[in-house]
Amino acid sequence: MSKYDELAARFGTPAYVYDLDVTAQSRDQLFSLLPEGFAVYYALKANPHPEIARELREGGCRAEISSTGELANALTAGFAPEDILYTGPGKTDGELDAAITAGVRLFSVESLTDLQHVGAAADRQDTVARCLLRVNTTQGSASTGIRMMGRPSQFGVDAETLPELMPLFKAVTGAKIVGAHFFTMSNAQDEDALLGEYEFVLQSASQLRQEVGLPLELLDIGGGFSSPYAVPGERTDYPKLRNGLEQLLDLYLPEWRSGEVELACESGRYLSGTCGTLLAGVVNVKESRGHRFVILDAGINVVGGLSGIGRLLPAAVGVEQVGDNPGQLVGPLCTPGDSLSKAAKLPELSAGDLLTVPNVGAYGVTASLISFLGRSAPTEVVVRGDEVISVSRLDYQRAYEVSP
Repeated sequence: MSKYDELAARFGTPAYVYDLDVTAQSRDQLFSLLPEGFAVYYALKANPHPEIARELREGGCRAEISSTGELANALTAGFAPEDILYTGPGKTDGELDAAITAGVRLFSVESLTDLQHVGAAADRQDTVARCLLRVNTTQGSASTGIRMMGRPSQFGVDAETLPELMPLFKAVTGAKIVGAHFFTMSNAQDEDALLGEYEFVLQSASQLRQEVGLPLELLDIGGGFSSPYAVPGERTDYPKLRNGLEQLLDLYLPEWRSGEVELACESGRYLSGTCGTLLAGVVNVKESRGHRFVILDAGINVVGGLSGIGRLLPAAVGVEQVGDNPGQLVGPLCTPGDSLSKAAKLPELSAGDLLTVPNVGAYGVTASLISFLGRSAPTEVVVRGDEVISVSRLDYQRAYEVSP
């Protein structure tokens, strides 16, 4: 009996299993790819589980959040407030008050009004917030991955407006611009394309500092590191990245070596993606007009991969068990949209068998339609090798503010 068979027998299915040893390997690999001294922010949106976040923190990562829920998870994981970066285009007054009360002092801002909201919240608590100005540049260099700049967007200040707006940014009370935040692309498998994006970012940052006086105490160059999602595979390696980044920094920001500019990047799926495996039980196998349907107890409610916004879920989820029997993998939901693979190559299966989906440590439970049709959330099992660290399940309950 395999480890996953044992865990499924103990805790049932569907269940996510997160291996902290793999989390640590991902973290250490990313640090090894970057120049010495780079700060790495873990984007909790990928997986806010406190045990995963704690493992990353213990190896030197900081936290990047965009909600008070993620703030609570970051604090539970032991992140110091000063190691938390609060981002996002829709920060409410209530969220800002809560973050500043908790001790968060670093924010990424997307507009002049966003900065004014942060400054007003800091003023209310008689403090000053340090802010990174997220910049939406006019173009980018790469053509792969998900583009995040160079088009109209709710994210970032349009670079061409900065000459006019910079004096207004610097005049906001309660907030001090201390640097810049760029995020150009996501999931870049081509190393040359990723380095091309970083060159464009560093060139842009240097130019904006010279031309409009953009401060650069801290420069967050974004992420873009690629890792497989819900299919077998390994994290992308970038053997030229460290040396390539050092050369680019020497060219555009040579003072980085003396520590005058603090450098950072961010990652979600690269740090947590490969640590997770979904255990899915076979509920039934049926034939319909020449097609075989393998019905699982896990569907898009469990491994939806942001399918609600049309992102991340691959065309076909890849299970680790393969064979010569074609079939469609479907979930338990009452909708034909609950399809995980239309042409999987599977072994002979029957009710009670176990299938495993690898590389779902990022964008798994909390990115899925877990409240759809009222089904229970999957169990989340955290392990370190063969040792079970914790077992939990998210629980959504209706809380009445006015009783019927």
